[in-house]
Amino acid sequence: MSGTPFLEPALTFLKPRMTLRPVLSLAALLLAALALAACGATEVSTSGYSGEAQAVAARVASLQSDATASDQKKMCENDLAASVRASLRTAGGDCESALKSQLSQIDTLELKIKSIEVKGRAAKARVQSTWSGKTRESTLALVKEGGAWRIVGLL
Repeated sequence: MSGTPFLEPALTFLKPRMTLRPVLSLAALLLAALALAACGATEVSTSGYSGEAQAVAARVASLQSDATASDQKKMCENDLAASVRASLRTAGGDCESALKSQLSQIDTLELKIKSIEVKGRAAKARVQSTWSGKTRESTLALVKEGGAWRIVGLL
């Protein structure tokens, strides 16, 4: 991530709680993101947000929609940050194969956006998920790449 100059201010905003380790955290990111966006889930509401916060909410909704449709290609191309895709390649795999493998292990889940915080080219989306009867809150980290928000990690 440090090789991308325009991400530096965004990463400073995200860093206090962000502990992304190259391959292990990438696997955790994919598992968490897919658990949050599992097939059979209810649609994520983007109402109540405007401007960049609405765009962040739309990206979270897109992730869930693409996962529900088992569309790994859209998830890789549209939802995940370039750094995540590059890390998958470096780890000896590819994005679509990794997602396909993980999607096959996910059952049903509900997801609700609790809050969104945007600061420049970085954002945090606090989400509540219910999976197998257990409720959990997590924070997705997003960065703005090429004019669109992409998921870069799990805080």
